[in-house]
Amino acid sequence: MNDQPESTHAETPETIAEEIRDEIRLGHVQDDVSHVLEERLEEEGIDMRPEDVDELAEDIERDAST
Repeated sequence: MNDQPESTHAETPETIAEEIRDEIRLGHVQDDVSHVLEERLEEEGIDMRPEDVDELAEDIERDAST
């Protein structure tokens, strides 16, 4: 029997970005993407430079709008 939590895999910036893209497409993200991304990264203990967070957020927005 498996008593471990469902999400035992480590999140990466790429997997977090993909989740946010999906949520944007579904209309679930209304806030600033940079802010949402920064919060998710922080929750996972991933430290990125602010410039890198902004760049990834721009990529997410661009991808989600196509």
